[in-house]
Amino acid sequence: MSTVEHATQPTSAPLAQVPVQVNLLSAAPQCQQDLLAAEVPVALVFNGISHAVMMATPQDLEAFALGFALSEGLVDAASDVYGIDVQAADTASLALPMGWHALEVHLTIATSCFERLKHRRRQLAGRTGCGVCGIDSLVALDLVSERLAPRPWTRQIDLATVLRAVDALPALQPLNAQCGALHAAAWATMDGTLMQVMEDVGRHNALDKLLGTLARSTLLDEPGFVVMTSRASHELVRKCARLGITGLATISAPTTLGVQCAEQAGLRLWGLCRSPRAVLYSAGLPCSP
Repeated sequence: MSTVEHATQPTSAPLAQVPVQVNLLSAAPQCQQDLLAAEVPVALVFNGISHAVMMATPQDLEAFALGFALSEGLVDAASDVYGIDVQAADTASLALPMGWHALEVHLTIATSCFERLKHRRRQLAGRTGCGVCGIDSLVALDLVSERLAPRPWTRQIDLATVLRAVDALPALQPLNAQCGALHAAAWATMDGTLMQVMEDVGRHNALDKLLGTLARSTLLDEPGFVVMTSRASHELVRKCARLGITGLATISAPTTLGVQCAEQAGLRLWGLCRSPRAVLYSAGLPCSP
């Protein structure tokens, strides 16, 4: 399937081509075609019940759904998800303008997980940057992160390693190179080599895609850390901590709550990672003896 389709047509491509007018002070306007990042509603449906609607880039949606289920604590392990099926939504029944479209990702999960999901279920209608939109009261606000198990490599995530990984990231963002609007989440080894890079219009979505991909491999059990082209919000820290990841480096700064969650979890958090400088906001756990 092509990675580029015209924006006026229903599409599940990550990029769309649109007509634009480029204006310059020193020349006449020019009409040309431009590439934009696709952003579509994606409903995550668990055992037939829609649990969340996210605005996402329609690519790697199976990994996205698995990563979301794991990082939100809806399932305990990848093995709790028995099947994932991506479908086009029935737009005839939706209040969408002509030419718009939506997708559904159907997950079949273990009965025990589904019972727990129904117990704690909340409406997450289009999560935004705050990461807690959709909860019905402050009573439902859960910001506590469990303490991570010590990892001997945590303190080895140093400045040189972090900058090596961050500097390598732009070359591994092919979609963003074309449209300039996508976040990326990457898995880096202890020498700063990037092993996996996932892109999405949403930073949470990019991370969930990465986590879903890692959960299907053995990389989560190996030394490494996450690199992201975003700020470090509390939810990104919590998602990493929930899957046992002890290191996170972001290009932009963290929020105060992001730092507090990192310190609480024992996660090593780097921010403002732009060569030749980076800031260590949370040192993480000490090395195991």
